[in-house]
Amino acid sequence: MPRKDYNRDATRELQSGFTLIELLVVVIILGVLAGLIIPRVMDRPEEARRTKARLQIETLENALRLFHLDNGFYPGTEQGLEALVRKPETGRTILKWREGGYLDKERVPKDPWGNDFRYLSPGIRNRDYDLWSPGPDGKDGGEGRDRDVTNWEAES
Repeated sequence: MPRKDYNRDATRELQSGFTLIELLVVVIILGVLAGLIIPRVMDRPEEARRTKARLQIETLENALRLFHLDNGFYPGTEQGLEALVRKPETGRTILKWREGGYLDKERVPKDPWGNDFRYLSPGIRNRDYDLWSPGPDGKDGGEGRDRDVTNWEAES
């Protein structure tokens, strides 16, 4: 019966695994990759929200143009964007309001952060009206990530 060398088998088993240094190198490499990739991936949702807000503003502007074509003026500030979904009973008299309103979903959308869009007519920055989203902080103004999305300045 052949004799088995248990010491040799035990040595092979120990040498077949990773050393502590190899594991540390792998963990460090994964940490560096995560540090480079995660910030870029995490910023994408914010970029998507800003793009959605710009598209919503364009949709509201188109509805405001249709309102203007029917009535010869834009809704006043007191009538607000609600004039696009319900015939206003205050402010200037509406003679040719479109049945069903000017927005497809028959409600004024919220911005991507859950805030109401702001509307001022006549506008300060634009002659006819100013339309903007207050951005993620929900406050007018702001810089960096908290800057507003507006109809009077181009996004970079």
